[in-house]
Amino acid sequence: MIRWVLLACVLLGSVVAPAAAQGPSVQPSVLVMPLRSAGQDPRTLWLGEGAALLIGDALTALGRPAVPRTDRVAAFDALELPADGELSRATLLRAAQVIGVRELVTGSVDITGDTLTLAVRVVQVEAGRGFPEIREQGPLRDVFAIATRVAAAIAGVPPGAPPTSSEGPPSLEVFESFVKGLVAETPATQLRFLEQAVQAAPGYARAHLAIWEVCTDEEQHARALAAAQAVPASSRWHRRARFAAGLSLIHLKRWDEAFTAYKTLLDESATAAVYNNLGVIQARRGSVTPQSGKSTWYFTKATEAAPESADYVFNLGYAYWLDKDGPAAIYWLREVVRRRPADGEAHFVLAAALQGASSTAEATRERDLARQLSSRFDEWEKRPREDGVGGVPRGLERLSSAETLPVRVDPALVTATQQEYQQLARFHFDRGQRLAEQQQDREAIAEFRKSLYLSPYDAETHLALGRVLLRSGRLRDAAESLKISLWSAESLEARLLLAEALLSSGDAAAALPHAERAAQLAPESADAKALLARVRATPPAKP
Repeated sequence: MIRWVLLACVLLGSVVAPAAAQGPSVQPSVLVMPLRSAGQDPRTLWLGEGAALLIGDALTALGRPAVPRTDRVAAFDALELPADGELSRATLLRAAQVIGVRELVTGSVDITGDTLTLAVRVVQVEAGRGFPEIREQGPLRDVFAIATRVAAAIAGVPPGAPPTSSEGPPSLEVFESFVKGLVAETPATQLRFLEQAVQAAPGYARAHLAIWEVCTDEEQHARALAAAQAVPASSRWHRRARFAAGLSLIHLKRWDEAFTAYKTLLDESATAAVYNNLGVIQARRGSVTPQSGKSTWYFTKATEAAPESADYVFNLGYAYWLDKDGPAAIYWLREVVRRRPADGEAHFVLAAALQGASSTAEATRERDLARQLSSRFDEWEKRPREDGVGGVPRGLERLSSAETLPVRVDPALVTATQQEYQQLARFHFDRGQRLAEQQQDREAIAEFRKSLYLSPYDAETHLALGRVLLRSGRLRDAAESLKISLWSAESLEARLLLAEALLSSGDAAAALPHAERAAQLAPESADAKALLARVRATPPAKP
């Protein structure tokens, strides 16, 4: 399923922040890339990532929040770019625009003897304007102080350590193990390095949280819980660790403990993410008391605190459906697909709700679109219907991985009347077309997204968006937008573009039926014939 929370509503500018230190995170404004190796010393291979991490932390402490490493890796994966590879400045600027930051930091790391040199450049993303190089050097063991000086120069503040907690930086050896654990290619190797770090420094909170992330990804939830609970109460990462521990308790189905953990966080600081996870607990544990509250109440509070989050809105609509409140479920699920047209689960649940309301034609339309987006919904249709909820599986609630600020949607789009929606949708579409003609792809994508918020199934807009996404190299997003366009209306261009996107992504088998259909629609088209020949000549992908 498309990573819309990461890229969709402002592909434009929001990423989740699982590395938040304390309380809700703020919108990152700086993207710090791993520093490239400028010499032959092998230590620069891990120091490039480590220095970027330290610079980002120091910038965040100085009030210039940087994109956490976890988010950078996830965003670059969604953009189909290597997270730590050698990329051109133009590619990096495009990625920074998509992530939604104001500044991009790149640079190099060099070690000569025991002397470390960090050299970085800052580029204003929108203007593409670079600033003079910032260079700092000193003994290798002073890497923390050197990175702090670099961050201070970027932020334009007098040199001096930014505010930190009393835990202080780890030793160089511990930090090396920690960074090697972050960048290792296999979970086993990651855990080996990270365990070395915490054995040498039992109070090193970031290493414990990194272990939590690896174990959670590997579904080793008991081990993940132990790692989160090992973070000292004095650490600035303690709230983040308690939030993580709550997630592990949910995965372990220790509902009462999870509820208590999040209720304590809620009493300290009420955030949308905490409300949301409390709603998930109440939905899944099945024993709700008047004192603990219903899941719909918590999900309502989450959507009120963060109305821009499609996941929170989905949870609310899904909870109403499970409660057999069809009208409320339909209302909120329609809001989900308005915000996120490629959300297959929302389309499927909405179809079930509409079917229950005897809106058969609309239900069929929603179910067909879900199937277009993923074949797994065919399997869902074959499952036994449970508890009268229309074949919709249980357990679809979406957990918050951290206390983050979701994407913001233009409030004007929310308050406009239905007639204004159509007029405004056309305005944004026309503006997107003009921007696309001027090769201003990021701005064009933003306008097409706004248009689709108002008119989620418009074939012409999805086609235009798919065209620009394909040109920008965002193949998965392009394919999904083009699928929706074809579901709404048959089109030769959409067939050609979809076949091209699938072929470029290495899936010639999926591209073939679309290329063949294009050739059927326009037997005399040279473009259709050439594309079909290319697809047929492409060897199948290796399993």
